[in-house]
Amino acid sequence: MGIKNIYSEELKEAAAWIINKYEYWGYDNIEIDTFYFSGQTLFNIVVSRTGTLYPDQFVIIDGHYDTYNGPGANDNGTGTAIVLETARVMKDMQTDYSVKFIHFSAEEVGLVGSYHYVNNTVVPEDLNIRLVFNIDEVGGVAGETNNTLTCERDESPPAGNNAASAAFTDTLANLTEMYSTLTSYLSYAYGSDYVPFMNNGYVVTGFYEYNESPYTHSINDSISKIDLDYVYEVTKSSLAASLYFTGAKDNNTGIIANSVKKSKFNIYPIPFVTSFEVENHMNDNLSISLLDAQGKVLEKYSLTQNSVTDIYPVSNSTLLFYIITDDSGNNIDSGKIIRL
Repeated sequence: MGIKNIYSEELKEAAAWIINKYEYWGYDNIEIDTFYFSGQTLFNIVVSRTGTLYPDQFVIIDGHYDTYNGPGANDNGTGTAIVLETARVMKDMQTDYSVKFIHFSAEEVGLVGSYHYVNNTVVPEDLNIRLVFNIDEVGGVAGETNNTLTCERDESPPAGNNAASAAFTDTLANLTEMYSTLTSYLSYAYGSDYVPFMNNGYVVTGFYEYNESPYTHSINDSISKIDLDYVYEVTKSSLAASLYFTGAKDNNTGIIANSVKKSKFNIYPIPFVTSFEVENHMNDNLSISLLDAQGKVLEKYSLTQNSVTDIYPVSNSTLLFYIITDDSGNNIDSGKIIRL
């Protein structure tokens, strides 16, 4: 959408485009947090959803959508895309904690949007924030080996929130290596939209590219200069972390009953193994296929009547699909597996 600095119409167009995405997915709690800076009217976009166990405690997943001197494909089109994809995947899931997806503006001119939100909403309303998960500039550098992701923790004053930030960031690093091909690297948080939160004693963590791009803040910060395979791996890590930190649960897991065939499939999803138990099916020769998000069959197993079949998916993806078929190839059941 062009150069999205605070003076450009492209920034307003980007805000409208982001809002349209959330509306299309069915989100209805969309707040336009308006503020003013350098003679401009600017907008943070705050999309909220309520948790089932802790509705008054929030996990914030954020990234800024403004740019500086260029189109900002990396800084921070990558973070913006990942926050959006996380919101899309989580739309119909239950979460233990309430979630706020926030797209901050005016980050590039001094974290103005996030300071406004913290000073005018978070602190006055005394929001109970479990964690702020910030995603900023995670595109890597095209042509380089991009196999490491920086996980950022709070090491600055005040010190009271630093231990919790370190613990969450350790978990973030572990999830990164469990659910992607990337190696994690621990570093300190600075210079992005989590700063106003951590300065006020809130717990933060975040992602940043390990190979720092030389093209940010320039007209050359384009898609051709980033590593899209790396962005894909960061997206998997971000989804895993977001699901884990929010206590997300997929409504499609649990007991699935097929009323036509009068069969029952008990599904027990846990991080490394998913067990399928088949009961009362008229056909003993059932099979299950695991598919990735693009529909590619990854693995295939036989299901035995009245016994538990353990499946150890080789894919690191947090989202897989399964199809259960009989010996004639008929589709008996299907669904999703979310690995937390």
